[in-house]
Amino acid sequence: MVKTNPHFQQLDADYFFFNIEKRIASQKELYPKEHFLNLGIGDVSKPLVSSVSQAIALAAQEMSCKTTMQGYGPSQGYSFLKQAIKDHEYKTLPITPEEIFISSGTKNDTANILDIFSPKSRIALANPTYPVYRDTTVMSGRGGIKRNNGNYTRIVYLNCSEKNGFKPPFPQKPVDLVYLCSPNNPTGTALTFEECQQWVDFAQKHRIVLLFDSAYEAFITAHNVPHSIFEVPGADEVAIEFKSFSKSAGFTGLRCSYMIIPQKLRSEEGHSLWELWTRRQSTKYGGTSYPIQKGALATYTEQGQKEIREILTYYKQNASLLQEGLGSLGFKTYGGVNAPYIWVKAPKKLSSWSFFDILLEKTRIVAIPGSGFGSMGEGYMRFSAFADREAIQKALERLKDLKL
Repeated sequence: MVKTNPHFQQLDADYFFFNIEKRIASQKELYPKEHFLNLGIGDVSKPLVSSVSQAIALAAQEMSCKTTMQGYGPSQGYSFLKQAIKDHEYKTLPITPEEIFISSGTKNDTANILDIFSPKSRIALANPTYPVYRDTTVMSGRGGIKRNNGNYTRIVYLNCSEKNGFKPPFPQKPVDLVYLCSPNNPTGTALTFEECQQWVDFAQKHRIVLLFDSAYEAFITAHNVPHSIFEVPGADEVAIEFKSFSKSAGFTGLRCSYMIIPQKLRSEEGHSLWELWTRRQSTKYGGTSYPIQKGALATYTEQGQKEIREILTYYKQNASLLQEGLGSLGFKTYGGVNAPYIWVKAPKKLSSWSFFDILLEKTRIVAIPGSGFGSMGEGYMRFSAFADREAIQKALERLKDLKL
């Protein structure tokens, strides 16, 4: 008789966001004429820019012509896109096109990267954190037993709170890998140059690898926050970086991302992590499609950059409007400056789910319960600037009348 992966039994029965959708659907069934405002959305609301859509359409036409069609592409990505990423994102940094791997989303990459590390690896992650880091750690057998508070026995939690500005502290136990997300999902905070340097120094001293998720890098506005971990000296010896076109260029429905594995990076045994990942991708990944990579390439044209800046400005203005509006209504907020997320403390010591239900039932507003991101997220909510401006304005008006 076939047996399943026993580690899946350590996961919650329902994926967190699926549970949210069920609650929303239930309310919509009860009140079908009501207008619900989704301010929890992690998806973009603006359509794809014309430069990108035209490039994809042209590439699709190329596929129908014998002289320009493309078959299987390289599993590491086409050189035209890798070179463009080098020229625009890492122009002054010690990163080569060969160290850039094109893929179909940071969600996949931050999960699949565990394939090249020992099953005995001890993993540290921020609490609260993006659930994929935690769940894939558990799926791979590195999580241990689930405790009553939702934490796992083999995961080392870096507790983030108001006291430390929601910045992850250094692990107090020996670890091998650390997931860092900056700008952060869900808290909206970002690590400064000094803080990143401290992490790089810590990683070098303790011989650990930093898994640095920089999916929201395009939202950075502060001068003291790096756009890449590789702006920090020594990072190319201890870090792997993940970036995406999803939020910066509206590729959530297209799926294109990239990751950087420096060739200097070695395991304890001296193995090249770059070589291991190349081998893994050659076996398990068939490559991101040619039209999609051509679309990604178009984001680096002069017109593409102009169009994308306009959309990013729109989302950044949304974040400011949402943060200032919530603050003026008496809510305590964090983030929203270098990230599209605003981290809001639930009033009157309400639990995350209690506050979620109140917002949903009394104002028809949807936000994301912080407890879904980890035990330290309890008592908070994540609001998103990816919503339409009109929805944010209406939500702030509704919240003025909210009685708690």
